[in-house]
Amino acid sequence: GVFVLEGLSVIIQVGSFKLRGKRVFKMAPLHHHFEKIGWQEPTVITRFLILAIIFALLSLLTLKLR
Repeated sequence: GVFVLEGLSVIIQVGSFKLRGKRVFKMAPLHHHFEKIGWQEPTVITRFLILAIIFALLSLLTLKLR
């Protein structure tokens, strides 16, 4: 989940810059954007960890057992 978001942020950033000449994020990948807007690195890590746990729980909820 988090790795996909990181990868998508790079794809969106490059695509937007090539098409419109504008950046969507201050810096890609996404964790650097949050650092640029003033978040401390431990805060970014903690939030991404929480997000990863949420994605993991969602994937377990969608798992069909026989």
